Amino acid sequence: MSRNPILNDQAFHVGSGSPADEWNNAQAAGAGSTTAAAADAAMTSQRDRHLQQRSGDGKVMTMGGVAAATGVLFGVLLVTAFFGWQSVTVTQVGIDAAGDPVFDASATQPILLVASVFVGLGLAIFTAFKPNLARITAPLYAAAEGYFLGAISAIFGAQFQGIVAQAVLATFGVFLIMLALYGLRILRATPRFVKGVIAATFGIAFMYLGIFILNLFGVAEGFWSSGSPLGIIISLVVVSVAALNLILDFDFIEQGSKAGLPRYMDWYGAFGLLVTLIWLYLEMLRLLARLRQ
Repeated sequence: MSRNPILNDQAFHVGSGSPADEWNNAQAAGAGSTTAAAADAAMTSQRDRHLQQRSGDGKVMTMGGVAAATGVLFGVLLVTAFFGWQSVTVTQVGIDAAGDPVFDASATQPILLVASVFVGLGLAIFTAFKPNLARITAPLYAAAEGYFLGAISAIFGAQFQGIVAQAVLATFGVFLIMLALYGLRILRATPRFVKGVIAATFGIAFMYLGIFILNLFGVAEGFWSSGSPLGIIISLVVVSVAALNLILDFDFIEQGSKAGLPRYMDWYGAFGLLVTLIWLYLEMLRLLARLRQ
């Protein structure tokens, strides 16, 4: 049985840019990535003590139910992403050597931007411990993360024209590829595979934490914020790990449907999938920005 750090076995035991804009892109997106990776990794050591049971009213988790819940969550995310995008002010600051305009982007309400990150992280951790409340907490998580994604996307889009559309298409493309690989059983959530993905996710979470602490003390980490070969390689590794987490998500949803988990687990499965996709999208933005640099 799959053990994605968010969609892990505990759920089966239910009781019922540029230097001037560094904060705006690399650090802010890094904080958002930490929301996903840290929330994933933080759950691995936790195990619910309750026995597995079917829903008392006969309504159980289904793949169709997860798909419907995922659609609702993405709808909420897109609505708040619109407001996040609108909260960013873009101004032209000059012209580069090629004669193209250079823009600067900044959040008009940075407190809300930072708050959305920490609210999202808190809701992710809470939901991982209380999956029976996912139908309430998952939409709230989607709303908080949607605002953050909208603002960060606007900031990246101002600095790198067309990068947002590229990141969205790349994320969707990776999702379809991983779904096909899982459906064809080319990639399977074997015990060794799961352990490797979990270990890599933990490692990335600790790396995010270390970089966040360095930023608090004003220590710059050039390899992380620049388009150097090392930075690009790191981004490729992180994108790969995020993509592999999708295999664990798919396995959880399939196994949960077969096990007849309670209906509210539809929302929990959709929540875990959303966490991974948000992480993947943020890393796609970072990777494409580094390649542009």
